[in-house]
Amino acid sequence: MRYRFVLSVVSLTALLLVGTGFLTWRFVHRGFSTRNQPGKIEVMLATTLRRAAIPAGERELKVPVQATPDVLREGMAHWADHCASCHGNNGNGETMYGKTMYPRPPDMRLEPTQELSDGELYSTIKNGVRLSGMPAFGEPGDDDIDSWKLVAFIRHLPKLTEQEELQMEQLNPKTPEELQEEREEQQFLNGDGSPASPKTSTTHHKKG
Repeated sequence: MRYRFVLSVVSLTALLLVGTGFLTWRFVHRGFSTRNQPGKIEVMLATTLRRAAIPAGERELKVPVQATPDVLREGMAHWADHCASCHGNNGNGETMYGKTMYPRPPDMRLEPTQELSDGELYSTIKNGVRLSGMPAFGEPGDDDIDSWKLVAFIRHLPKLTEQEELQMEQLNPKTPEELQEEREEQQFLNGDGSPASPKTSTTHHKKG
């Protein structure tokens, strides 16, 4: 048992050294721009280190809520309000912010995300990911029911319907300009003023 532990520590240390050396070389030659896609080696190193950083006890956690319509609806509302600006309503990451982040948000509908354990998804939501744009949400602990509802919704993303996406657009955060335009349109419909003039949206989110 001790031998396996030492071997794991040595392997992780070697991986860290290789990763640090590679990233140093990459930054020296390519700078710190976020415009480039991470290479395959960089993605592999980052993914391995991220998974290794999640304690085994957390990786083994199972989502404690059933994916009922109410749970999915609450998870969807939370996602639309807090996550869609980077990940997109449908989880594809093709948003204004997502396209300029480094590393890019993954397509949450695909296997690399869907094959993660419930605990890995939960830990990522709760603790965030260092050196990326993923912040930590909620309070420490394993009983944050809102984060677990997000995990249930992430599992639902590959089956998201067009109607659900339309519902999420109504839940996305609005900029002051969008809110003002909605007020003016409502005033016009109520007969209280002239129609709002067309405006160029400056929304910070974008439908995925």
